[in-house]
Amino acid sequence: MRGLTYADSGVDIRAEERAISAMKGVMTGRRKGIGAPISDIGHYAGLIDMGDYAIAMTTDGVGSKVLIASEMKKWDTVGIDCMAMNVNDLLAIGAEPLAFVDYLALEKVDPEMTAAIAVGLERGAEIANVSIVGGETASLPEIIRGFDLAGAAIGMIKKEEVVTGEKIEKGDVVVGLPSSGLHSNGFSLARKIVAESSYTYFDKMPGSEKTIGELLLEPTRIYMEVLEVIRKATVHGMAHITGSGLLKLHRISSFGFEIDDPLEPQPIFRFLQEEGGVAEDEMYRTFNMGMGWVFVLPVDDVDTVLKMTDGKVVGEIVDKGLRLGDMELK
Repeated sequence: MRGLTYADSGVDIRAEERAISAMKGVMTGRRKGIGAPISDIGHYAGLIDMGDYAIAMTTDGVGSKVLIASEMKKWDTVGIDCMAMNVNDLLAIGAEPLAFVDYLALEKVDPEMTAAIAVGLERGAEIANVSIVGGETASLPEIIRGFDLAGAAIGMIKKEEVVTGEKIEKGDVVVGLPSSGLHSNGFSLARKIVAESSYTYFDKMPGSEKTIGELLLEPTRIYMEVLEVIRKATVHGMAHITGSGLLKLHRISSFGFEIDDPLEPQPIFRFLQEEGGVAEDEMYRTFNMGMGWVFVLPVDDVDTVLKMTDGKVVGEIVDKGLRLGDMELK
């Protein structure tokens, strides 16, 4: 019997890519002079020219993870997710995060819920060393069911220090850093799996003292150690592993990735895989599978990075393709 896929849950990654390409084909206007863009749309963050420096900008949201938060009436961690999804995108090009604004859309005003969301936003800002300088709260009962939380962040970097992935070369080493769990991606599939299983979010996951809902709501890790790593080591490329899983590696290089010793996924991933009958390649195309961050480094800098982080060598750069052991991901 064919197992569940991300597309079965209503999310078609390839259709999304086509939709994004269609938008990019229209949005061709570019400012001239100070503030002109110095990067193309499609990397983790956009860059605008400010002389010797560039301002980096990004925006992202928490996604359907908020539905689990509402079902469990536990809203105090999704703010961390919102901060993390934005800040990690800035870090992926080497930019230091500076400031953040949030956008909270509500079906109806609920002070208890909004206060709890603010707790997570404040905690995320503390971890990321950013200021929350504003935001918007909108009551949209005809559009929103429950709530939606998104944000935007800006960072700064010297232009010559931007990490784009263009320096990646064959033979470079791939170092992976553990995730804290699902982070904020793949939840349409995760929710469908739980809904079609014999479990609820309030049941303990087999082999764990935590409930399935608690494990799914584990907040996204914020990889602030990246800033110190890029000061001490030569880094050719970095990837924040989010939606589309390991396919995100194609965003930073046209070279291939040979992942022959992946990080061990946390038990929640295998629970979802077994309950949904999800194929191994589909898991790695949908979830981060225990690896939320990737460094691509020259061999000589690997030991330095391993001493500074909790990462390990997971593979190397090859001519083309994306392989995980004997499995090719497309």
